[in-house]
Amino acid sequence: MNIAYFLIPKNRVAYLYEDCTFRQGLEKMRHHSYTAIPVISRDGQYIGTVSEGDFLWRLLADGRESQQPFSMKDMEHLKIRDILRGNNYPSVRITVSMEELLTSAMNQNFIPVVDDLGNFTGIVTRKDIIRYFADQKDAAEPQLLRKIV
Repeated sequence: MNIAYFLIPKNRVAYLYEDCTFRQGLEKMRHHSYTAIPVISRDGQYIGTVSEGDFLWRLLADGRESQQPFSMKDMEHLKIRDILRGNNYPSVRITVSMEELLTSAMNQNFIPVVDDLGNFTGIVTRKDIIRYFADQKDAAEPQLLRKIV
């Protein structure tokens, strides 16, 4: 099965640019009620995914150093690229198999999809992957029952 069938294209996915501010990132995540959101460069390259935890860890790390509470005004100078803590959401190419997607979905809410040049093209959600395998299982069960009877 081609994963393009399950792909939610970039124009229907909320994402952040790596040069967006900390405040813009939090506001976008809050607006969409997301716990994680893809981060791309201005030229469309997938950079990584930022999560609520990335924001929290940055606040805690900076708060420990200065012992001062942060205002959202302070966060306007911090960029999203500065808080990414590694790529916990590795991307896949459109040619990946459904079985490989399932493996990724065990650790991620969504799987970012890139083209051959590394440009972000969209996401496949864990929900869609689970639905695919559940449908496959349901379709196979009647055949098994016929063979047994």
